[in-house]
Amino acid sequence: MKATLYTIIALMAFAANSLLCRMALAGGYIDPWNFTIIRLLSGAVCLGIIMTVYTYNIRRKSAKNDDMLNTAILKDKGSWLSSLSLVVYALCFSIAYVELDTGTGALILFSTVQLTMIGWGIYQKEQLSNLQWVALLVALAGFVYLMLPSAAVPSLLGAMIMAISGAAWGIYSIRGKVCVSPLRTTGFNFIRSLVAIPILLLAGMSYLVEVSLEGVLLACLSGAVASGIGYSLWYVAMPLLKSTQAAVVQFCVPVLAAIAGMLFLSEPLTMRFIVASAVILGAVSVFVLNKKAVKA
Repeated sequence: MKATLYTIIALMAFAANSLLCRMALAGGYIDPWNFTIIRLLSGAVCLGIIMTVYTYNIRRKSAKNDDMLNTAILKDKGSWLSSLSLVVYALCFSIAYVELDTGTGALILFSTVQLTMIGWGIYQKEQLSNLQWVALLVALAGFVYLMLPSAAVPSLLGAMIMAISGAAWGIYSIRGKVCVSPLRTTGFNFIRSLVAIPILLLAGMSYLVEVSLEGVLLACLSGAVASGIGYSLWYVAMPLLKSTQAAVVQFCVPVLAAIAGMLFLSEPLTMRFIVASAVILGAVSVFVLNKKAVKA
């Protein structure tokens, strides 16, 4: 139940991120470089504040009880590799988002995430039952059916950038399986990512557009809430999930994002969406609930 709860909330945060990014970038309120910078900065600030209070309480408990778990938590400070993966994912996603249409971008992104995480799971000898392989293929078919109408032949550069983003997110997710403190790990990963901000400013200087207040607010919401808090919850769920399960459940994100678009952007409800959503959610449920996947 814990894994299910945190996974659902994290997936909702991912969908919110997609919606906020679409509103900010597609609406022309901000450019990808400034969006990424503000997203990382706001995530670091939000998690830094929460982490300060959390760490204070942990230190107080550790001093009283000499708890080994609390001591291990205090030593968990993320990693440079995870932080690099976070920066690469966030930047490449934002840049590719304005280069590709929604359907094409989603197909490339999630296909790469699946290849990265399922490939790692198989490398780690996670065995899938025949039913799970069928469920995976059905979920993939439903996902393609949902996204294909809005897909177009992508530019080579845009496709490559989105593929890099998907691989980076897959790596960032996998690395969450070994964290001791999801909050501190995510917080320090965001704080470490701030090292890249001067580089992002210099590299993106020629691409900058006028930044509106709406763009700044959307980027702050994306960074502080949907990314900072959402990724912390994802890191709570990751140790409780197999890599293959964590990969497949992310097929639900476009469905949740589409529902959010209907609720907040007045996007139409179509029969294609109803059919695709039923197929995807049903297949994901079968995959996750099947208990035959074991680690050899």
